[in-house]
Amino acid sequence: MSDTNGPDPFVALSECHFMNPATIAEISNYYPNTKRWWYSVQGVLRAWSGIDLTEKRRPPIAETLIDYMDEAGVDVCFCLREGMMDISGGTISLSTNQFMLDQIAPYPGRMYLEAMVGPILRRGVKNAIWELEHLVETYDARLCKVYQPEDSGPLDDKEMWPFYEKACELEIPLTIHTGMSYVFPQPSSHTHPDTLDKVLLDFPELRIIAYHMGWPHTEELIGLAAKHEHLYLSLSGIVGWYERSPYRGYHAIGTALQWVEPEKIVMGHDLPFVDMKRIVDWVRNLQIPAELRENWGYPEITDEMRAGFLGLNLARLTGIEPEKRT
Repeated sequence: MSDTNGPDPFVALSECHFMNPATIAEISNYYPNTKRWWYSVQGVLRAWSGIDLTEKRRPPIAETLIDYMDEAGVDVCFCLREGMMDISGGTISLSTNQFMLDQIAPYPGRMYLEAMVGPILRRGVKNAIWELEHLVETYDARLCKVYQPEDSGPLDDKEMWPFYEKACELEIPLTIHTGMSYVFPQPSSHTHPDTLDKVLLDFPELRIIAYHMGWPHTEELIGLAAKHEHLYLSLSGIVGWYERSPYRGYHAIGTALQWVEPEKIVMGHDLPFVDMKRIVDWVRNLQIPAELRENWGYPEITDEMRAGFLGLNLARLTGIEPEKRT
C-alpha cells in the first residue's frame, strides 16, 4: 500500500455528478428551458474545460466514472445526482438519489453517496430533513450538497435554519455552491459568499465546503474561511480553469494559503469525467512559481500540502480511510 504522503498520494474528489440518460433523452426536445440551460452549461465549460458539448461522449454514469478514476489514479469519488428541476418547471430531476444509490452499489469503497435533497425551500424543509436523515443513516451518505440557485431563497434565508440544525446533529458536512449561478434560469443572488456569514454565525459548528472558490467573489470567500473555523474552500469545477490558465490558479490558491491553513483546501470535480486526469495531475505537481512567491508573498507548496489538497483533507472531513484503492 502506498504512502498517502508519498509520490502516489491518496486522491478523493467530491461533486461527481451523474445524469440519468433516459431523463435527458425525454426532456431535451420537450422543455424550452432545456436548450437555454445547455447553452449556459457550454459557457461554463468553455472556460473550465474547453469541451464542446455537441461532441458525443460516454454518459455520466458510474461505469464511465470508474474508468476515468482508474486512469487518473483517483481512489474515491463522492457522487451525487443532478437536480435542475427548474428547467422543466419543477416537473423532473435530471437524476435522483435512488438512481445514484443503484449506480454506485457495484463500487463499494470507491464511490460514496454525496446526498442532494433540494431544492430545500421549494419542496418543504421537513421533507428535505427526512430525506437527509434517511440517506445518512440508511445509506451512509458522507456529504450533502446544497444547491441554492434552484431554490426560492438564499442560503441565509431563516427558513433554512432547521435544515442546518439537522446537518449539525447528523455531523454531516454540507457542500455548498458559492459564487455566481452559472446556468439558466437561476439567479446568482442566492449563493454570494456573504450569505454564508450569517449561517455560520448561528451555526459555528456546521462544516461547510464552499464549492468553486466562490468565483467571482473568491477573495471574499477566503476572508470568510479565515473568520469561520469550519468553512472549507473547494477547488471543485474551477480547478479545470486553473489548470488551463495556471497563473489564475496560482493567485487564488496562493492568496488562500495566506489566510487559511492548508488543511482547509480540498479537491472536487464538477467537470466532464474526461477532465479528471488533467486536473488531478495538475494538483499532483502544483507549485507556485518563484517569482510569485517573491513578489506576492505566496508560500511554497509542499508535498504535505499537495497530499492534503488531493485527498487527505477530504478524508478527514468525511471520515473515510485514506488508503490507496488504485
